[in-house]
Amino acid sequence: MVLPNKGPVENNQAKSIAALQHAKISASANARLATELFGGRYRAGQRLDLRAVAAEYDIDLELVLKTFAEFQSLGMVTLSAGLSAVVHSPNPKEMYEAYEIRAALEEIAGRAAAKTLKGNTIHLQEELDAMRAAVKRGDLDSYAEHAANFHRTIMDASENEVLLRVWNILAFELRIRAMVGKTIKDLPDLCESHQPIVEALHQGHGTEAGVLLRNQIGTFLDSLKKADRDSGVYKAIRKDLERAKDVQKSFLPPGGLSIPCLGSETFYLPAGGLGGDYYDFIPLQGGRWGIAIGDVSGKGISAALMMASLQASLRAQALHPHADLSTLIGHVNLAVHQSSPADSFASLFYAEYEPATRLLEYVNAGHHPPMVIRTRGRRSKAFQLRSTDVPIGISAESKFPAAAFQLHIGDLLVAYTDGITEVENRDQELWGIHRLQDLLRSSSEASAEQIIERILDEVSTFADGQPQRDDITLLAMRVQPGCDV
Repeated sequence: MVLPNKGPVENNQAKSIAALQHAKISASANARLATELFGGRYRAGQRLDLRAVAAEYDIDLELVLKTFAEFQSLGMVTLSAGLSAVVHSPNPKEMYEAYEIRAALEEIAGRAAAKTLKGNTIHLQEELDAMRAAVKRGDLDSYAEHAANFHRTIMDASENEVLLRVWNILAFELRIRAMVGKTIKDLPDLCESHQPIVEALHQGHGTEAGVLLRNQIGTFLDSLKKADRDSGVYKAIRKDLERAKDVQKSFLPPGGLSIPCLGSETFYLPAGGLGGDYYDFIPLQGGRWGIAIGDVSGKGISAALMMASLQASLRAQALHPHADLSTLIGHVNLAVHQSSPADSFASLFYAEYEPATRLLEYVNAGHHPPMVIRTRGRRSKAFQLRSTDVPIGISAESKFPAAAFQLHIGDLLVAYTDGITEVENRDQELWGIHRLQDLLRSSSEASAEQIIERILDEVSTFADGQPQRDDITLLAMRVQPGCDV
């Protein structure tokens, strides 16, 4: 198929959008680099190859050089010949002194900005709401980005060129991004301390806003000092979390695992370090296969632990002889209910597939309905494997009726979690199940791998740089010939 040529305006728009998306990705990677450099990932005296840094963080080499020049001005590194840099130990005394200067700057800026921001604090509130969402997700990079935007907005609104010059020289936006990880324990309270500032500025109370800003920076500085005293504990916790991520990855099916005559592809990306989404392919007796996808309530460690419990319970039940799927999922539900907190639950779609007959028997316990797309000629029809009961773990008495669907050669089966359909754009509009269905119906000849790529591309374009708010899991399976009895 030959695509029509785009006009110059469309090309320019496409280039502008691509450049903006690239800039946002670079800014995020730049923030992560700053965080890890301040956080002690690299030891003092270590020489870094800046080309390797650019490749690891997926940043342009030019941006890496600019970033390290800023690091050098802060005394964190020394640039040397051959595109390399030597890391220095952070100087706590210099850091504390810089934040004392920042407290004074923000107090002055808050007083001046009240005139400009009176009755016009929508942008500040949006940044604060984004910070709250990041705290709930445990997304430090996103929190740091929006915190830096919040305080920079106030500095800009002060319209004081001297303040802005000092702010830029001391690279406070970079420091904000880098230091957030040290205050992780106090992050919820620090986040909420922004709300009174917004309210004072909205009412035009400059003196009050200035005092609140100074006090907030003082509290942040106290958290930094405490974090430095407890740095050994923090590093140990971070190391344990990294191990936990590796353990969680081991729960997922190994790459290359394939179900006979079912071309399949998967994609899994947690929103934070640890995820609550779950999927599995389970080889069963008699040549059948178990196919599972689920979404645990909550985020972080608690969700990851429940996900592990769900996987263990389901595998234990599925690998033993069982009369029917309703009974099997009933046993899984009871095990999860007994081992989880009262407010925890998980949606679960579990199916058993027999390649020889192409019969798919399933239970959908509160999960988003997987779709089957059947194409005949130029017409595509969509079938939804809808939920028949509540999620598992809610009640020990729940019942889970089973259903069956006869797949045909060429059918496409796609299962997903709400990290796909509930992606928001900048207008807070959801991508939604209808866009997913339309995309699948227009992809009648695509392979499972191509289906995954198209969905992710469409979702990324729709989100337009908005941060990922939920775990993303996708399973795409295309029924192939060759397994007939």
